[in-house]
Amino acid sequence: MANGFAPFIGLIVVALFCGGAWFAAPKGENQTVWRSTLVLSAVAMYLMWVITFLAQLHPLISPIRSDLRPE
Repeated sequence: MANGFAPFIGLIVVALFCGGAWFAAPKGENQTVWRSTLVLSAVAMYLMWVITFLAQLHPLISPIRSDLRPE
């Protein structure tokens, strides 16, 4: 089941990936492009995932069942 620690665990994984991508980027004239592409892609994917995760974990509007009879 999902718990409140998942965003922090995901953040650690993304931080490790970004650190690895920083040092593993191929050397050359395009090293800055490689680094920025990998880091920005990882951060964008993490943000999309964490926003969706938190929106489902704590919804602003509770779903209302339409198949119940009013009392």
